[in-house]
Amino acid sequence: MVLVLQIVAVLVGLGFLIFIHELGHFTAARLCKVRVLTFSFGFGPDLVKYIYKGTKYCIKLIPFGGFVAMAGEDPEKATGAGDEYLSLPWFKKVFIAFAGPLSNYILAFIMFSAIFSAWGIWQYTPYTQIGTVLENGQAFKGGILPNDTIKSIDGIAVTKWGDITDNLKDKANKEASFVVERDAKLITLNFEVGQNVVTGAGVIGISPKAIVVKASFLQCLRYGLKMVVNQTVSTLSYLGDKIIKLEKPDISGPVGIMQVIAKSASNGWEEYLSLIAFISVALGLFNLFPIPFVDGGMIVLFLIEGIRKKRVGLKAIGVYNTIGIVLIGGIFIFATYSDLLRIFTKS
Repeated sequence: MVLVLQIVAVLVGLGFLIFIHELGHFTAARLCKVRVLTFSFGFGPDLVKYIYKGTKYCIKLIPFGGFVAMAGEDPEKATGAGDEYLSLPWFKKVFIAFAGPLSNYILAFIMFSAIFSAWGIWQYTPYTQIGTVLENGQAFKGGILPNDTIKSIDGIAVTKWGDITDNLKDKANKEASFVVERDAKLITLNFEVGQNVVTGAGVIGISPKAIVVKASFLQCLRYGLKMVVNQTVSTLSYLGDKIIKLEKPDISGPVGIMQVIAKSASNGWEEYLSLIAFISVALGLFNLFPIPFVDGGMIVLFLIEGIRKKRVGLKAIGVYNTIGIVLIGGIFIFATYSDLLRIFTKS
């Protein structure tokens, strides 16, 4: 029964995110008076369909995402009619392409805000009392427990959380001595400090004590926006650092994503919905990358069209999309290989 619920959680979660993405394209296309041939929820054979003003609205057998088929979207079938996608002015094509990722960002903002409104906002104390210890992290292996209070590191007193991070930043892969207070007793623990894979700073796998507080509607909106911005910035920072260092990024593909969604579904609504919101940001951001065929690549193509003041040839668009499909296929294979490697390494 649990397995069935996890499968449903994965299909509904990912399907909903992709559907919202396509709904953004559909809405923008309608606003630009593009003839939409099909707006589908899911893939495969039609279960339910309804044709209204030349557009087929349908629910298909496989409830995994959806798609929007616009007239003139395929360069080989475009006729140059005024209601076709590729016949639009460049800025309208940019608007339609941008609307999909924007919808994912809006959804994430709404979801984060709603989660904060329903379950409250986690606020971390500025002091050195530990709230959580990452399982199998350096602190866990070294004997530190939740609710311990770190008093000093290598003989240097720490009184606030920032003191801990400042002290550890240059201690990656080095042994350090920690004095912690536990049940009114001082305990000395010695263990090696780990390394943050993004910044290179020393870390030991702990987070500060936190409390849940109820927030006003405006505070929830502010924190919701903050979550979206922070995730975008941290992801770009991580990828940028890997590119600069010419290192392979640790990314998750469909297998890894489905695994974490299934696991979060077993841990309650708050964790499940939070993860869906995080993935929505990731989906929106990925589609804004300047990769041919995805939305970001098409935005770059049409911006070039606007600068040149000349439409890009249909043949060139076809070649551009083919290159994009090859690149995306390569990313998909690499991410899936990484997922499987992690699974078999753990087992």
